[in-house]
Amino acid sequence: MYLKQPVIDIPAQKLRAPRNRTLTIAAEETLSLIAKTITLETNVKPEDIHGSVIHQDIFECIRYLPDAFIDLLVIDPPYNLNKTFSETKFSKTTSANYEQWLDSWMQKLIRCLKPNASIYVCCDWQSSSSVQSVLHRHFIVRNRITWEREKGRGATTNWKNCSEDIWFCTMSRDYFFDVEAVKVKKRVIAPYRDKSGAPKDWEETDAGNFRLTHPSNLWTDISIPFWSMPENTDHPTQKPEKLIAKLILASSKKGAFVFDPFLGSGTTCVTAKKLGRKFCGVEVESEYCQMAIKRLAQADHDTTIQGYHDGYFWERNSLSEQKSTKLRIAPTSMLGLFDE
Repeated sequence: MYLKQPVIDIPAQKLRAPRNRTLTIAAEETLSLIAKTITLETNVKPEDIHGSVIHQDIFECIRYLPDAFIDLLVIDPPYNLNKTFSETKFSKTTSANYEQWLDSWMQKLIRCLKPNASIYVCCDWQSSSSVQSVLHRHFIVRNRITWEREKGRGATTNWKNCSEDIWFCTMSRDYFFDVEAVKVKKRVIAPYRDKSGAPKDWEETDAGNFRLTHPSNLWTDISIPFWSMPENTDHPTQKPEKLIAKLILASSKKGAFVFDPFLGSGTTCVTAKKLGRKFCGVEVESEYCQMAIKRLAQADHDTTIQGYHDGYFWERNSLSEQKSTKLRIAPTSMLGLFDE
């Protein structure tokens, strides 16, 4: 294992609107950020890679990863689409070929999982059946989460595609799941009261009436990162921190080890750090590694997760009405909590 000291091209800076909060990498930061990543050339222990971004192809470093160190595996692989990721172009292929590619690295990761580990794999509707097929070969498939990805232009000859899937699996029947940690706080439109007039299964507050609800496998409370959100990056398929936070809180304990073999701009590691988990991710693209390293540094002084507050996930836009009561006392670091 050694620190990266590469020769890399420094990309030209994009022009941003004054209020654009998208993460940027200044030219003078490039070399110092990428130097903070690591590359594996020999077998390592979990403590050797905890807190690290591995700048390497997963096929190159997977052989050096420790045995049975992962409590939670979060995977957001390239979907079976024509897509360019920085310097890498991923081309759509047949379902059979895509399954073969998925299986080529999936089966190698199994030895790295603890016997009671949980696995989440992201995909779109076109690749969902392929992902399910591969997962059934190796794990116990427990559920399919569908979440609303409300972004992009509408279609004129088809239904607009605004959802993605996440397959939930476990290694065995012995696994961790904390439903209390992922309950959603929703606004009560027509609140019921008992005979005494007290709220029935809901809470009455100065900011409104709310009910805690059990999480389902249909998520409509996720906001895709956009230009005014500080977590936003230029990664083309970035996942929201709120989305990943649900997976981490539901399926791992404090101090558990979370691993992401296709890290992208770093969302899994950043969210794991904010939630007190151990973490490591692998990313082949230098540009995205830099984003991940910078976001991890920012998480040292900002642990907020948009849409997650006071130990609960809030229904989208349900925090807005609390501004008048909370902004008077909230420190500057908390202001981003009310954008959801």
